[in-house]
Amino acid sequence: MFKLLTTGFWEAIARIILRNKIFILITVIAATVFFSMQWKHMRFTYTEANMLPDDHEVNLIYNDFLKIFGEEGNLIVLGVKDSSLFSVKQLNAWNKLAESFKPYDEVETVLSIKDLQKLVKNTNKEQFDLEPFIKDSISSIEQINTLQNDLFKKYPFYDNFLFNAETKTIRTAIYLKKDIVNTSARKDFIIKVLQPKIDAFYNDTKLNVRVSGMPYIRTFNAQNIVDEIPIFIGAALLITSLIFFLFFRSFRATFISLIVVCIGVMWTFGILGLLGYEITVLTALIPPLIIVIGIPNCIFLINKYQHEVRSHGNKVKSLQRVITKVGNATLMTNVTTASGFATFILTESTLLKEFGIVASLSILAIFILCLLIIPIIYTFLPYPKDRHLEHLNKRWIGGFVNWMERMVKHKKITIYVTAFILIIASIIGMYKIEISGSLIEDMPKDKQFFKDIRFFEDEFNGIMPLEIMVDTKRKKGVMKLATLKRINELEELIVETPELSKPISVVSLVKYSKQAYYNGNPKYYQLPTSQENSFILSYARNSSSDVDLLRNFVDSTGQYARITTFMKDIGTDKMERIQENLQNKIDKVFPKERYEVTMTGKALVFQKGTKYLVRNLIISLTLAIFLISLFMAYLFRSFRMIIVSLIPNLLPLIVTAGLMGYVGVPIKPSTILVFSIAFGISVDDTIHFLAKYRQELQANHWKIRKSVYAALRETGVSMFYTSIVLFFGFSVFTISSFGGTVALGALVSITLLFAMLSNLLLLPSLLLSLERNIANKEVLRKPAIDIIPSDDDDEMDTKNEQENLS
Repeated sequence: MFKLLTTGFWEAIARIILRNKIFILITVIAATVFFSMQWKHMRFTYTEANMLPDDHEVNLIYNDFLKIFGEEGNLIVLGVKDSSLFSVKQLNAWNKLAESFKPYDEVETVLSIKDLQKLVKNTNKEQFDLEPFIKDSISSIEQINTLQNDLFKKYPFYDNFLFNAETKTIRTAIYLKKDIVNTSARKDFIIKVLQPKIDAFYNDTKLNVRVSGMPYIRTFNAQNIVDEIPIFIGAALLITSLIFFLFFRSFRATFISLIVVCIGVMWTFGILGLLGYEITVLTALIPPLIIVIGIPNCIFLINKYQHEVRSHGNKVKSLQRVITKVGNATLMTNVTTASGFATFILTESTLLKEFGIVASLSILAIFILCLLIIPIIYTFLPYPKDRHLEHLNKRWIGGFVNWMERMVKHKKITIYVTAFILIIASIIGMYKIEISGSLIEDMPKDKQFFKDIRFFEDEFNGIMPLEIMVDTKRKKGVMKLATLKRINELEELIVETPELSKPISVVSLVKYSKQAYYNGNPKYYQLPTSQENSFILSYARNSSSDVDLLRNFVDSTGQYARITTFMKDIGTDKMERIQENLQNKIDKVFPKERYEVTMTGKALVFQKGTKYLVRNLIISLTLAIFLISLFMAYLFRSFRMIIVSLIPNLLPLIVTAGLMGYVGVPIKPSTILVFSIAFGISVDDTIHFLAKYRQELQANHWKIRKSVYAALRETGVSMFYTSIVLFFGFSVFTISSFGGTVALGALVSITLLFAMLSNLLLLPSLLLSLERNIANKEVLRKPAIDIIPSDDDDEMDTKNEQENLS
């Protein structure tokens, strides 16, 4: 009954498609125009990828910090390390560059050498006054010498913030307004204002300006993602169409396939716009993925059409069989592929959810487009020429199939031993895999903005912000001397940690106040004693600059203080050890009944997000295996067949994981995707093979060996074709400048190549070895769906069909 319904369903689909071809083409064109109109709603990401759920504790802590102190990633830094800077002309030009940014609406404040202020004791008014180090412009080398002496020797408050006293590196800090940091205004300012001014400055002075800071890094990183999309699409089209042409030797078939996948890419962009999703480093991969996944669909359909035409020469019957036979098979394989991507929807990460939704919808869309467009276009075209069918008789393909058959016949023990050795070696390699929580590891190493990150790491110990927020649980609790001493004790540990920069906090300001009280003597740059504290703070309270001095370190109520440090690009293990050391110190220094101290910042959020994704990897992969197992159970009605089908698909995943350990590719957001994607795609070959195997069993009266070899010969060529396309298609991602994208492409390609060999060698070997338990009528009962209908199922009166379809 199921069989008849299924066959009848696909026969009905074939009739609908072939009889209504003009209407369907118009509908496809209209849908393409509709999706094209949605492109205007596509948004490029202006924020970092947050891999944690919105209600995750780490996100909640970070958002609490932002509510109190505002956006922390609004700092852009310019740096110069050049002894020629300390000349009258060059230093004035440097200060002028900084001044030129101040009038812009996007800028909150600018701090450069010229903006630095001395905190000076005013005994008459019992307050502190601010006096600039540079009152106007620099006019003599003596002024420069005095300035260097003051900055590098007398005022440690500014050390490691706007200059490095040891290397004489100078920085300028530009704070953007917090409300534009996550908008397109940030990008416009950096691209249209900041960069041209820096270029002009270099042309005038020949001083190499280094630029960094989270807004700057995010802008150029996002721009790089956008720039690579057309490169990926173009490369994917080129390589897949080239391979397609080499297989089919037909410009016509190649051109048809390109039309289909290009429409699929247009629909993908339309889905992104329709759903209002941002283009991120993950969603940017989907358009070329659709090309890579769509071409195998075209191969199956066109290959079947040419087989049928060569067999009986009837075009109408051939196209109908393409839809009824291959349509069902491609639906099943596309559903399993989409399932691999769809498992990400069930994670609590917005980034992965959006990727899973768009990818799975796009895969189903490309299937529909292939099924509709290819048969309809061929109804308008003449019969394929003999040279277009020559590929069906290629000797080297036959040689490959014969080699597989010999291996399965005579070398089963070799195949099992090889698989066992691979598993053992891979398990050992899996223990070598590390987890990476680096914000910048995947960024393009050859880009200038990445080199500038390394520069600031060397000169100022990092650029990635790590924030510590101290809640004193009472108003004005921060300025209590006991609180200041506790913060200072924590800062001493931060200073001793080589991966962290010198911290900036209210403690530094209070130390600077004591130094000013003692007329600028640098030996008094320390916390005041209990006796000193009251009258030094009275000076600070009387100062008109008091609010301005404190506003970046203490909230308006005086209850919360922040300690800001910057972190080098370090591995997850190091970061966790640093966090553990800091937390131990916090627990020791700050009594929990009086203080609540939390660590946050973009670097920490990203690291926690990576660990969260690793846990989700296990969940999503397990879910993919479970869903596809259910699918196989529904198709074949056999638990034993589920086990047999999973073994050759899990082996490539284990091998890839082991390879990652040996080669040193860490688990990170990009490489996490490899396993679910590869599993969803590789299981397609298993479905094709087992479906054909079951059909051969029935045709050959349950003669197992004959059926296995027949299924191997029949499906081996198509599996080889599609695997080659997928291998080279995913290899396109290795041209990316993003390390994670390169790793994703290489690992998926390798996994799919192993999967092909596993399905063509290990799977048939298992079927032969377990023939008594697997291949019998009880185990292989009638499936719920016949993936590949037998020839008897769809024999029709060709003459009547031609009349109906004409």
